[in-house]
Amino acid sequence: MDNVTRDPLDPFPWYEVMRSQQPVFYDEQNGIWHVFRYGDVKKVLSDYNSFSSSAGRVESSSNPIGASIISTDPPRHTHLRSLVNKAFTPRRVQELAPRIRAIAEELAEKIVEDGECDLVEDYSGPLPVIVIAELLGIPAEDRKKFKKWSDDLISGTSEGMDETSEEYFNPQVAMANYFSEVIRVKRGNPGNDLISSLLEAEVDGEKLSGFDLLGFCVLLLVAGNETTTNLITNAILALSNNEEQYRRTIQDPSLIPGMLEEVLRFRSPVQSMFRTCVRNTELGGKTIHRGDPVLAWIGSANHDHEEFAKADEFLIDRTPNRHIAFGEGVHFCLGAPLARLEARIALETLIWKAGKVMVKKDAKLEPLSGVIVYGVKHLPVTVSGK
Repeated sequence: MDNVTRDPLDPFPWYEVMRSQQPVFYDEQNGIWHVFRYGDVKKVLSDYNSFSSSAGRVESSSNPIGASIISTDPPRHTHLRSLVNKAFTPRRVQELAPRIRAIAEELAEKIVEDGECDLVEDYSGPLPVIVIAELLGIPAEDRKKFKKWSDDLISGTSEGMDETSEEYFNPQVAMANYFSEVIRVKRGNPGNDLISSLLEAEVDGEKLSGFDLLGFCVLLLVAGNETTTNLITNAILALSNNEEQYRRTIQDPSLIPGMLEEVLRFRSPVQSMFRTCVRNTELGGKTIHRGDPVLAWIGSANHDHEEFAKADEFLIDRTPNRHIAFGEGVHFCLGAPLARLEARIALETLIWKAGKVMVKKDAKLEPLSGVIVYGVKHLPVTVSGK
C-alpha cells in the first residue's frame, strides 16, 4: 500500500492513493478485500446476489444486530423492512420535528450561556440519544446507559466497565437484556411509541418476531445515535475549515439542507461497510472468491474524482451530489430521513441561537476508534453569540 497509511483523522490521502494504484486490493495479513472506487463500492453495497450482508453473521441473543435488517438479504430483508416501514413512517418522523427543535434549543441555550463547550458532549451527542429514547418510549433516566452501550459497541471497547460483568464482554448483551424487558412490558401495556407500533405492525398476516424487534431496537439505538452525532459534529468541523462556506450558511440558513448533503459526502459519518462475497465475482480486474470478506470504503467513493468534480473541496451547493453516505440499493439507510431532520434542525438552531460556532485553535482532536464510523470523541468550540 506504498508509504501512505490511513490516518483516522484524515484518511482521504490514503483513499486517493488506493483509488489510483490499488482500487481493489487484497489485504493478505487480515484476509480481506478493500474496495475504493465509487462504481465498485456501489456494486458491493447494492449487489446482494454477489455480496451478502447476512453471510457469516451470527444470530444469537448476544448479537441482536446479527439478526437485524442491516444483516439480512432479500427476501428476508424485504419482509423485515416492510414490517418496520408500517410503523417507522415518514409521517412519524416528521411529527418529531417540534420536539427535536425544543431539545436543540434547550441544549443550545446552555452553550450560549457558557460561551464555549464540547460540542460532542453538550450538543451533538445528547440530542440524538434523547430523540431515539423518546421515540422508543424509554425513560429519561436510562439515556446515559444508552449512550454508553452505543459508544462501546461502535468503538469495540468497554472502558470503565467492571471486567467481570457481561457488559464488559459484549454491550449487545446489556442492550438485548434491557430491550427484552421493555418489549415484554409494552406487549401488555402499549403506549404511543415506536416499539408499541412495531409490535402491532403486520404484513400478510405476519408480525415481527420478538428477536427481530429486539434487533431493530438495538440497531436503531446504535446507528441512529452515533451517525447523527457525527453528522452534526462533522458539519461544524467542515464549516470551521471553510470560512466562505460558513459565512454563506450563516447568512442564508436555507442552504443548510444542501450543506448537510455535502458534509455527508465530504466527511461521511460511516466510512465503510462489510460484506461477504457469495459467488466468484470480477471487480476492478480482480477475482473476489466466494466466502471472501469485503470492506467497501464509502468515504473513498465519496471522494472519487471520476464521480465528483473538485472532490476534495467542500462546496455547500454542490449539484448534483450523488453521495452514497447512506448506502445504496435495498440497504439504503432506513433512518436517513430522521438523521437529515435531526441534523438540519440541530444546525438551524445552533446558528440561530449561538451564531458562529468555531473549533478552538488549540483543540487536540482524537478520532473515534474503528474503520466504520468517522468523527471525533470531543470537539471543543467557542460561540460568537447573536
